[in-house]
Amino acid sequence: MRGRVLAVCALAVALIAGLAGCSGSEEVPKGAPGAKKAPGAAPQNAVRLIGDGSTAFTGAQPHQPTWQRLKPGQQPPQFVVFSWDGAGEDSQRLFSHFRKVGKKYDATMTYFLSGVYLLPEEKRKLYEPPQHAAGRSDIGFNDTEGIRATVRELRGAWLEGNEVGTHFNGHFCGKEGGVGNWSVEDWKSEIRQAKSFVKNWKTNSGLTTEQPLPFDYDKELVGARTPCLEGRANFVQAASQLGFRYDTSGVNDQIWPKKDHGLWDLSMQLVPVPGRAFQTLAMDYNFLVNQSGTTQGDPSKHAYWGNQMRDGLLQAFNRSYHGNRAPLIIGNHFESWNGGTYMRAIEQTIATVCVQKDVKCVSFRQLADWLDAQDPAVLAKLRTLKVGEAPRGGWAAFLAPQPSAPSSSARPAAKRN
Repeated sequence: MRGRVLAVCALAVALIAGLAGCSGSEEVPKGAPGAKKAPGAAPQNAVRLIGDGSTAFTGAQPHQPTWQRLKPGQQPPQFVVFSWDGAGEDSQRLFSHFRKVGKKYDATMTYFLSGVYLLPEEKRKLYEPPQHAAGRSDIGFNDTEGIRATVRELRGAWLEGNEVGTHFNGHFCGKEGGVGNWSVEDWKSEIRQAKSFVKNWKTNSGLTTEQPLPFDYDKELVGARTPCLEGRANFVQAASQLGFRYDTSGVNDQIWPKKDHGLWDLSMQLVPVPGRAFQTLAMDYNFLVNQSGTTQGDPSKHAYWGNQMRDGLLQAFNRSYHGNRAPLIIGNHFESWNGGTYMRAIEQTIATVCVQKDVKCVSFRQLADWLDAQDPAVLAKLRTLKVGEAPRGGWAAFLAPQPSAPSSSARPAAKRN
C-alpha cells in the first residue's frame, strides 16, 4: 500500500471467538456520554459464510444506538462525525490506533475503505478501472500481510460499532480519466468492483484460513466519499439507483443536511482557519494545503499547524454546539503528513468534544438513521438556522408544537345578507 512496509499481526483464534469481539482494547464504558447498547456477538448458529467466506452474516451489528424522534421543544443532540478516507492498516498502525481512541472516548467513526487495499499487487489486472487500462491505480495495491492487517482492523472496527464505507478503488483525480469525468455507468462499475474486492479478498489474496469480515457488504455499504471530492453529480445518481443512503463528497456550510436524489447530503463543511481571513474544509489535507503546501513542511512549524487545525475544528464545534446544533462533519487520512501533526490535532479534538454533554460522536450511517427517524417538518425548520445561529427564544420555543390549522368544518359559517 503506497510502497510502505505493512504491519503484520498473527491472528490465531477460532471463527466464533473472533466474531465475539477480538478487538485488543477495553470495552466502551457503559456510563460514557452517548453510550450505546452493547449486545454480545451473534450466536453461533447465526453465522453464515457468504461466497468464498471472505464475508459472513453474523446478525445485527453490535453497539448500535436506538434513536428516538425529537419531542416537541427538545434540543437536538450535537452530532460529530469523524471519518477516514482510504482506510487501511500499514506500518504506521494508525487504523488500530484510532480504533483505540474511538473506544476510549466513545467515538464511533466511519472508515472509507479503498477496495484495492484488499487486492494484492500480483492480481492487479482484476481491477478494470473506468477510462483506464486494467491494473491501473493511482494509489497502488497491497501485499498479503497488508491485506491481513487491514482485514483484521476492519473486522474489529465493525464489531465495535463503526461503519465500513467505500473510497472506491484507484483514486483517479484530475482531468484525464479522472472521476470527475466518469459517467453514471462508470460509477456503477467502480462500485461493483469495490464490493467485489471486499467479498473476494480470501480468494484473491490466498488467505483462505483467516476469519471472515463479519458483515454482508452488499447490505453494509450505504455511503461513500469520492476521490478528491470529484465526480459527485454522476456518482449520486448511480448511488441512488444502487440503494445508497448518503454521500459525503461535496462542500457544505455548517447547517442541517437535506436529501439529494434521495441520499442524505452529509458533505464535509467549511470551518475557520484561526489567524486567517478564510475558511477551509474540515479535513487534514485542506489544512495542509493552506499551511505548508507539502507533506514535508518546516519542522519548526509542525506544532503550530496542528494547533491551528485543532483550534479551527473546535471553533467550528463550538459555534454549532452553542448555535444551530448542525452536525459537524470531519474527514481525515491515515497519514503522517508534517510529522503527524494532523493526527495529533484530530485525537485532541476527539478527546475534547466527544465527552461533552449532549454530544454524539457517530458514524455517517448512524447519523442517517437519526435523520430518518425525525419529523421532516422539524428537520426543515432546523435548516432555517444559519451557521452558528441559535434559535431566538430558545429551543423549547423554536421547536414547540405548531398549532394545527382549523378544518373547514370548524370555520364559522358565512353570514348571509
